[in-house]
Amino acid sequence: MKSGKYKFSLIPFGDIANTHQMILQDHQRYMAMAITQASIALEKNEVPVGAIIVHDDMVIGKGHNQVETLKDATAHAEMIALTAAMEHRNQKYLQGCTIYVTLEPCPMCAGALVWSKIDRIVFGAMDAKAGGCGSLFNISANKQLNHQIEIIQGVLEEDAKWLLKQFFAEKRN
Repeated sequence: MKSGKYKFSLIPFGDIANTHQMILQDHQRYMAMAITQASIALEKNEVPVGAIIVHDDMVIGKGHNQVETLKDATAHAEMIALTAAMEHRNQKYLQGCTIYVTLEPCPMCAGALVWSKIDRIVFGAMDAKAGGCGSLFNISANKQLNHQIEIIQGVLEEDAKWLLKQFFAEKRN
């Protein structure tokens, strides 16, 4: 049978499953690092959100919320990680990079991530009240902007939610 100008190769199902499992393990490993950053924020009585940025399997930026510490409404984990990654690469764009963040980025952070031209956002918990990547707004996929970002949600979601619940339960008491 002729395949014409297209060549197809079948990948055994087991190989696809193994590849998918390896990718999931990488996402979980990096999200665990972001959760460590969120734990640092929790220890400092900050909203426990953490972020790391990865390029070529290397962490090039990390951050946790520092809004209260720095008295700066823009000192979100994503913004701090972006600054660190851009400084590391000595450039303003982050093509080829992925950010792992424990909570869905807000509109400010989603906008900054679009401007940075980052490839992918992987986040743990959705933010129904202020999410900028699908739950309230979807800035990261807006076709009217000059860049769209792949979104993967729900990685270690329960762990990320647990930190947030701990923080807000303490605030209520």
